[in-house]
Amino acid sequence: MASPPASSDCPSKTLVPLPGRSELDSLLEPDAFVWATGIEDTFVFNPDVRTGRILDEYELTNHYVSWEQDLCLVAGLGVRAARYGIPWYRVNPEEGRWDWDFADRTLGRLLDLGVDPIVDLIHYSTPAWLEGSFLDPKFPAAAAEYARRLAERFQGRIRWYTPMNEPRITAHYCGRIGWWPPYRRGWRGFVSVLLACCRSIVLISNALDEVDPEIVRLHVDATDLYVTDDPSLTAARDLRQSLVFLALDLISGRVGSEHELYNWMLMHGASPADLEWFQKNAVSLDAIGINMYPMFTLRTVVRRGQRVRFEPKYATGRMVKDLGMMYWERFGNPLMITETASMGSIRRRAQWMDDSIAAVKALRENAAPIFGYTWWPLFDLVSWGYRQSELPIGQYIVEMGLYDLEGDDLRRVRTPLVDQYIAAVRDEAGRVGRLAPDRGLIGVL
Repeated sequence: MASPPASSDCPSKTLVPLPGRSELDSLLEPDAFVWATGIEDTFVFNPDVRTGRILDEYELTNHYVSWEQDLCLVAGLGVRAARYGIPWYRVNPEEGRWDWDFADRTLGRLLDLGVDPIVDLIHYSTPAWLEGSFLDPKFPAAAAEYARRLAERFQGRIRWYTPMNEPRITAHYCGRIGWWPPYRRGWRGFVSVLLACCRSIVLISNALDEVDPEIVRLHVDATDLYVTDDPSLTAARDLRQSLVFLALDLISGRVGSEHELYNWMLMHGASPADLEWFQKNAVSLDAIGINMYPMFTLRTVVRRGQRVRFEPKYATGRMVKDLGMMYWERFGNPLMITETASMGSIRRRAQWMDDSIAAVKALRENAAPIFGYTWWPLFDLVSWGYRQSELPIGQYIVEMGLYDLEGDDLRRVRTPLVDQYIAAVRDEAGRVGRLAPDRGLIGVL
């Protein structure tokens, strides 16, 4: 395979900026579409108590060293945008102290390369000085200050931000199963972390709006699709499916007394005042990003002995269509697929690329406003299990990227998927078609 280009082979080009908030309806034009990629940016810098390992994907994949080359690979795809995370714990290592060097260089370079950054502000962790992590009382306000400062730094140049990536998954790993700080367990832990995360999203959204009302908040969460053939498990399926939407429902003020999870939230530690706060401080869902993977997202609800299980089943493109329609009918907002990829062989990844893009085309032809597609990640990532293990890093490389990571130096190796994705981007009209006339958008702006 060809070697990745050197940074000198990656010239700057004119940026065609993504629309601002008042221009969002331009993404609903029949021929509008945003192709994107991203670099896995999980930042759980707190050392595991047993292994001492951290989970900073930029560190583990050598992105801090190879960022110029990596961003050149992004630009080489011809994509319009890139989801790109900033390590808050490095930018803000002590309360009141800021170091913007990495953000300035990387975000500035993406802009120079003609790629619009969609800045991922928080990706699973907080700085160490927030001793309670997401449950530290100072967390929501601190997150908003961080967002405000970064947005001011790039005011007029960057207008798309994700306040927090996957708040529901954050609540799961930090609050329900206790893998990451603040190491809570159970549904009460899940609810407490989710409430804190969603409160921060509201404050971040307001802070961004104060800096520049043209900033678009792309609210991104992981999605799951639950199915069952057992009528006795319908309630279990419905509960889990409702939980998928809970973060978006909270921040948009939908969780009132009539909401299907209102009493469930009270049962697991939320107070009426907590939920009323979100109703009073609701923010608009400018655009919704949904993350989905064929090996994780489709879940079959089954009974194994006395226990109910939620077992993953490898999905077809139908899952993309089902989820797209589900989100469109529930929220009525513009949608972007902000993460998708398959795991494993080149052949399997290539098939998922074809199937998922074809599903996007079918959705658009059915008037569901899917305006973008993101193959995530650009190159392979390190499995989250690495942090809690003592095996060599090579045992934890997950093959999901357009580029593979190989050798002790984790060099970026171009795969045929690169050309396949470039071809899709270039043949936009043929691959994703035209968005059919809408059936009455609600809540677009």
